[in-house]
Amino acid sequence: MTALVTETLTTAPPSGAAGAAALGVLSDETLMQRVGGGDEAAYRVLVERHLGQSLGFATRVLGDRAEAEEAMQEAFLKLWRGAPNWQPGGARFTTWFYRVVLNLCIDRQRKRRGRLVPLDDAGDPADTRQDAEADLHERQVGSQIDGALGELPERQRAAISLCYLQGLSNKEAADVLDVNIKALESLLTRARAALKQRLAPLRNELMGTEP
Repeated sequence: MTALVTETLTTAPPSGAAGAAALGVLSDETLMQRVGGGDEAAYRVLVERHLGQSLGFATRVLGDRAEAEEAMQEAFLKLWRGAPNWQPGGARFTTWFYRVVLNLCIDRQRKRRGRLVPLDDAGDPADTRQDAEADLHERQVGSQIDGALGELPERQRAAISLCYLQGLSNKEAADVLDVNIKALESLLTRARAALKQRLAPLRNELMGTEP
């Protein structure tokens, strides 16, 4: 269990024990109902099931891992506190939770209104391995891609992240962004065009062609 999970779980009061294996086969929606009744074990399962992907999404949207971790702690706290009001038969859990994460990320962006930092901006220590140069080049390519994503408007960046990095369907992503399918497709079209333009020099470099 990661330190982030452990820290997040300190916000939840203890509850009756439940078999982790048995809980692991339950749907997110069923687990939410259990969390609403104070089941900490069900809460653990939801955290461990969704922490990795949702943290990756928050990192892409914010462009900063540490800030994304803070946003995720807020998101899981909202999950715990909001579970008693969860309505079965409404939105899917993933749709609801990604919307919570996205809104928290947007709030943070609007507060700082600063430059989005590429994910690998910190650099690396010296590496004496034979393939160090290849490793460095790979990280530089990743940094350029992250930087291009970071320059997109927040809703375009979120649409690209949800559909292409998180694997949500267009319908699910549209629900998270609270837009219709046509509006989502418009966001994706503009985002792809912007990324194609910004990453053209990288594409030419990788293919060994001139601009």
